[in-house]
Amino acid sequence: MSTDKKIESIPLSKGQKCPTCQKPASLKHRPFCSKRCADLDLGQWLNEGYKIASEEESDMDEYDPG
Repeated sequence: MSTDKKIESIPLSKGQKCPTCQKPASLKHRPFCSKRCADLDLGQWLNEGYKIASEEESDMDEYDPG
């Protein structure tokens, strides 16, 4: 079974929108509307554009290798 057939077997939620541009999502690029929006999102992850705030201090500030 090819990957495309697996994707098509999962129904797209009615009114599901692309998280990048808010256009209607497509089955092929789910949950995005296009490859461009999927690539933009991947770029955000790779460039550390998405971060979770933490109240803990970094242990790396106290690291002394020698």
